[in-house]
Amino acid sequence: MRSRRTFRPRPLAVTAAALISLAVAAPVHAADGAAPARSTGIFLTVTGENNAWVRGVLIDCATERPGHHPHAAEACAAIDAAKGDFDALPAKKGICTKQYAPVTVSATGTHRGKPVSWHKTYGNACEMGYATGAVFRF
Repeated sequence: MRSRRTFRPRPLAVTAAALISLAVAAPVHAADGAAPARSTGIFLTVTGENNAWVRGVLIDCATERPGHHPHAAEACAAIDAAKGDFDALPAKKGICTKQYAPVTVSATGTHRGKPVSWHKTYGNACEMGYATGAVFRF
């Protein structure tokens, strides 16, 4: 008797497919031949250990509509203070447990005309929170 195998997409494959579809989305050109509008904003993601889960949000600090980030004003202030350099985000001091439950954060896009492509892995969500403040708090 043959066993039936069901297809279950792996979280990494699903994440990769979602990010690729965002990256290759072509801008819409106006019918009159005008240049397409410049894409602005940063796609932020937080991924759990072994890509078990992924959260993402688009934030645009250069417009009046920053997106669906729940702490957009605070996050934009931190990104602006760092001049778009995510390694320079204003960190806070605090105490975290030593539990190893890694989270990887990434930022891809454009901040105030400057390209952004950054990612980093932290030992756990607490460490990430102190290091990045409101930016990845969604």
